Amino acid sequence: MKLLRIYLDESDRFNHKPLYEAIVLKARELGLAGATVFRSPMGFGQTSVLKTSKIVNLSTDLPMVIDIVDSQEKLETLFPFLKENLTGGLATMQDVEIVHRAGSPGSASA
Repeated sequence: MKLLRIYLDESDRFNHKPLYEAIVLKARELGLAGATVFRSPMGFGQTSVLKTSKIVNLSTDLPMVIDIVDSQEKLETLFPFLKENLTGGLATMQDVEIVHRAGSPGSASA
C-alpha cells in the first residue's frame, strides 16, 4: 500500500471552494479507500513564509495536509486532477504497511 500526502494552503481554491475539499470529494468519486484532512497550527513552504495560528500572528491561510492510503494504481487515478489543480503545494507518495484495518478479515471488533 502507498500513502499519498498532499501539502497545500487553506486558501487554495477550486471553483470558489476549498481545494482540500475538492481533492477529498474527487478521491471519494474515484473510489479511493479514504482521505483525511489535517489543519496545521504552524508551517512554511518553499517561500519560507511562516503561517501560524498563534494569536500574535493569526493566519487565515494555515497549512493543510491530506492523507490518502490505497494501492499505487488507485492513487494514480487522482494524479491528473492534482496536476491540473494543485498549482502550489507538494504531493508525496511513500510505502506504508497496514497493521490494522477495521472490518478486514482477522480484525477484532471491540
